[in-house]
Amino acid sequence: MSLPDAPNLSALLEAALYTEDLTAADHFYGHVLGLPEVTRVDGRHIFYRVGSCILLIFNPKATREGPSNARLPVPAHGAEGPGHLCFAASRDEITQWKQRLEAAGHPTEVEFDWPNGAHSLYFRDPAGNSLEIAEPRLWF
Repeated sequence: MSLPDAPNLSALLEAALYTEDLTAADHFYGHVLGLPEVTRVDGRHIFYRVGSCILLIFNPKATREGPSNARLPVPAHGAEGPGHLCFAASRDEITQWKQRLEAAGHPTEVEFDWPNGAHSLYFRDPAGNSLEIAEPRLWF
């Protein structure tokens, strides 16, 4: 079967992580990482802006139940276990992030340079999701 040419996908619009403890997630993403909140539904989700992308933090139990608003027929979805996201920052900003995370009681796991020279820092959110901050030249 032959497929038509794929239309362009210009960017990632949103990405999701899951946690049952939205209070801890809000403290981490809103306070420690300083991300601006876009919207929330208590017990279900909190959404944050990260540049031109939206980070969705869902309670997986609530999203498996389907839509919380009948006017927004989003299908049920969710995930179990830790996910992964990578934020973009310069090498100097990564150093500053390491200091901020450790001062807030969130130790880093690994920091290293990739074969192409890009620098990465790995750490965990309170739900155990693997987070990374890397220089964009890792991929571009």
